[in-house]
Amino acid sequence: MRILLADDERLLADTVAAGLRRLAMAVDVCHDGAAAMERLAVNRYDVAVLDRDMPEATGDEVCRWMVDRGIGTRILILTAASGIRDRVDGLGLGADDYLTKPFAFAELAARVQALARRPPVGTPPVIDRDGVVLDVPRHQAFRDGRLLELTPKEFAVLTVLMQSAGAVVGAEELLEKAWDEHTDPFTNAVRVAVMTLRRKLGDPPIVHTVPRVGYRFGS
Repeated sequence: MRILLADDERLLADTVAAGLRRLAMAVDVCHDGAAAMERLAVNRYDVAVLDRDMPEATGDEVCRWMVDRGIGTRILILTAASGIRDRVDGLGLGADDYLTKPFAFAELAARVQALARRPPVGTPPVIDRDGVVLDVPRHQAFRDGRLLELTPKEFAVLTVLMQSAGAVVGAEELLEKAWDEHTDPFTNAVRVAVMTLRRKLGDPPIVHTVPRVGYRFGS
C-alpha cells in the first residue's frame, strides 16, 4: 500500500513515516497542502493522511480538492481540535476518518491499514480471474482455492496486474503504484517481486513477461 503523509510538524511526520515503513508501507512525505496536491495529482495513493492545519493549503482544502476531482484515495484527517463539531466538519468534507493529536502511533497505523484495505471507488472488492481470487478488503489471494502467502509488495503487484484486465502493465507503472517516490527507478525490485509472485502462484504460469514492455496477467 502507498501512503501520502502531509504534516507541517516535520519531526512528527518523519517519525510516523518511519514507523509506517517498518510495517511494509510505501510512504511519501510533504509538509504543506500545496505539495500534497501536487503529489496527489501525479501519483496514486491508497491513503492520504492530512494534517488539518498546514500552510499553503489546509487539510480541509486538500480534502475538498480531492473530492471535487474524484480522487479515490482514502483520507485520514489529523488535527489538534477534538470537539465533536470539528470532527463532524472534517468528515462532512469527504474524509473517511479523523484522528486527534496527540495520538498513539499504533492507533494511527491501525486506521491507515483499515482504510487501505477498502477498495478504491469503482473497484470490485473481490476480483476473480483465471482461477485466481483476489479479496482486496481482506488482503488475501487464492489460486484454485489455495491460499497464497504473499508479502505486501507481492499482493500490491498482483492487485495492479489483475485490475488491468489482461492489459500489459509496465515496470514503471508497477513501481509507481507499489513503491514510494524515493525508490531508485533503476532498481530490480519489480523484477524480483514478479519472480517471487510467479513462484507462489505456481503452474501453469499466469503472469507473463512481454519483452521490453512489461507484464500481463492471464492464461
